[in-house]
Amino acid sequence: MKPMPELFDSHCHLDFPEFDQDRDETLEQCRLKGIRSICIPATEARFWSRTLKLVNQKSDSVRRYVALGLHPYFLKNHEESHLNELKRCLIREQESVSAIGEIGLDYALPEPNHERQLHYFVRQLELADQFNLPVILHCRKAHDEILKQLRHFKLKRSGIVHAFSGSEQQARHYIELGFKLGFGGTLTYERARKTRQLAASLPLSSMVLETDAPDMPMSGYQGQRNTPTRLPLVLQQLAELRSCSVEEIALVTTENASSILAKPLD
Repeated sequence: MKPMPELFDSHCHLDFPEFDQDRDETLEQCRLKGIRSICIPATEARFWSRTLKLVNQKSDSVRRYVALGLHPYFLKNHEESHLNELKRCLIREQESVSAIGEIGLDYALPEPNHERQLHYFVRQLELADQFNLPVILHCRKAHDEILKQLRHFKLKRSGIVHAFSGSEQQARHYIELGFKLGFGGTLTYERARKTRQLAASLPLSSMVLETDAPDMPMSGYQGQRNTPTRLPLVLQQLAELRSCSVEEIALVTTENASSILAKPLD
């Protein structure tokens, strides 16, 4: 019997209240399914402490990587003082924080306020540059603007574009900048033709797996809480799309995520 391939969920909101009742059980189920690493990106300043609490809890079952950031979707909840608070957190918790995220631009919102979104995004890129951290990016209808800013900052440790949904040309630009592209439950929907085609054709060396749990339910699980235990479904779908083994996909995508999020050796 083949050993279970080790998997890395590069984007899972395990700190959200949806997991309060069964978080430990979920982590144990992840371990049994070969999911040995999870990146937990925060979304608002008021939740940073609970996110950090998860990574600071010692466990041999699943490695937890934490990202702290101000998500553009919750723009109305952000204050200028939160940027200073983020800087203090990065100084105080430098051993615990693996990335800045989830940050980015969301121009698909009903009231996007481009200028304010861009302000918070740029300020957080400055912090990523200052603290030599990668970024976890959220982007909707703003890839060109995000790429413009990334070219300006030239982050040494690049990052991950969560739930990539741009064009092939935009994907190639991110890859040139050293970024990995996140693919998740969208791949399990046959109607997601563009995303599935990109997943089949882009270099595997540029891809990471994710669930975005508890959001983005997979095909067949609509209306249910998503969970990181379903990451093997993404693995299987990507292997089918690329006509290669699940072992190869698991090995390469796990190495890709680790190359971005693991602390560099001094």
